[in-house]
Amino acid sequence: MDIAEIRDDFAFLDDWEDKYRYVIELGRKLPDLPESMRTDENKVRGCVSQVWLDTRNETGRLHFEGDSDALIVRGLVAILLAIYQDRTPEEILAIDARQIFRELGLNDHLTPQRSNGFNSMVERIQSDAQTARSA
Repeated sequence: MDIAEIRDDFAFLDDWEDKYRYVIELGRKLPDLPESMRTDENKVRGCVSQVWLDTRNETGRLHFEGDSDALIVRGLVAILLAIYQDRTPEEILAIDARQIFRELGLNDHLTPQRSNGFNSMVERIQSDAQTARSA
């Protein structure tokens, strides 16, 4: 699923409860991260929940796999992957995921801890993109 589809789906949902259930459903559809990728190196710091993010550079485009032990956070991971998946480091660094979350209305309904975790995930993805660009 790409971010345009998610935006379209969000536009049809009227209240926060429906959007919340939709985010959880996105998380349920996210493929499980293999246990071998649930490493300390892949763990995202700054999240209250456990979050893992694996990044691979595949011919100049970054491919991500992610997971969380919390359903709502797993849904946020799914949205971030829809935003950033298989883009070049330059494209990733040019995308403002925080603005997309504001457009979706997610920042208005997430707890401060979830917002901090989301920011930590964005920073990790951008850091990986910066590292790939410099390589």
